[in-house]
Amino acid sequence: MSEITTADRPPQPDWSSVTDEDVAAYRVAENHFRASDAARSLLGHPDPGATIDWEQVPLPGRAVPVRVHRPSGASQAPLPLVLHVHGGGFVGTAVQCDWANSHLAAQLPALVVSVEHRLLDRETSLSEAAADCWETLEHVVRHAERWSVDPARVAVFGESCGALISALTAIRAREAGLRLRAQVLVNPAVDVTATMYAHASMSEYGYSTGLTVPQLELFQRLAVPPGTDARSVSPLHAEDLGSLAPALVVVPTHDAVADHGRRYAERLSAAGTTVRITEYPEAVHAFLTLPGVQPQAEPARAEILAFLRAALTK
Repeated sequence: MSEITTADRPPQPDWSSVTDEDVAAYRVAENHFRASDAARSLLGHPDPGATIDWEQVPLPGRAVPVRVHRPSGASQAPLPLVLHVHGGGFVGTAVQCDWANSHLAAQLPALVVSVEHRLLDRETSLSEAAADCWETLEHVVRHAERWSVDPARVAVFGESCGALISALTAIRAREAGLRLRAQVLVNPAVDVTATMYAHASMSEYGYSTGLTVPQLELFQRLAVPPGTDARSVSPLHAEDLGSLAPALVVVPTHDAVADHGRRYAERLSAAGTTVRITEYPEAVHAFLTLPGVQPQAEPARAEILAFLRAALTK
């Protein structure tokens, strides 16, 4: 999330005293803004070389909406699959990521499936949001012919909480025997245990523009309800990070969770997983979704495109 605003954007609540009702009302208003034409000046315009449609993925006991980006005029040949997970945690929508996802779809080219997972609240934990993404990936790969994708060329890509979920998905894929070609983790918040605040970047940027400590405290409370094992949904504390898909970790430097990304890249490397970390000086949290005001978004998108092209076109 960001403090960058337009006249049409709803004001953020006081995160230190926010109620469940406040969160629910803010979520509705903020997601309405993020899906509006007015937001395009911040969030960027989709690539005209891609088509964008909403579809439903049938899963046990529920259907998960996905925002599907396809290259226009795609041939019948199976495309690589990029499963995308938007950020936000308790607020956010796949629509806010149309700029990056449509460009990836058109220019890789690939089928980019962005999961509109359940958002966190008192009834929905991080484990359930992560399950939406993992089970969606399983479904699309299992029905690869129907989706016109190549099940041998699959990557995951996420931002913020979505990067956390993408990292969990990469670990789950390894355990299930699904070989991913790549994982892209942008401004990842990969620790929801008590140690999530024990980083220099949290002290330096936790109360400035972008993601703030009070927001993270709410995110943590919703993500791991009492009785939940926080380590089980914190990739930074996973016991084994070896044999995972090669990772690109993108870190905006002016971000409270910048050190989450740095430490996770270190752990991946120490475990023998191929990893590349790139820092974008002076970029704030969620900068990739803000190309209208964050100039670093363009080179970051180009780097992600090149990384995925190298991984998915071998």
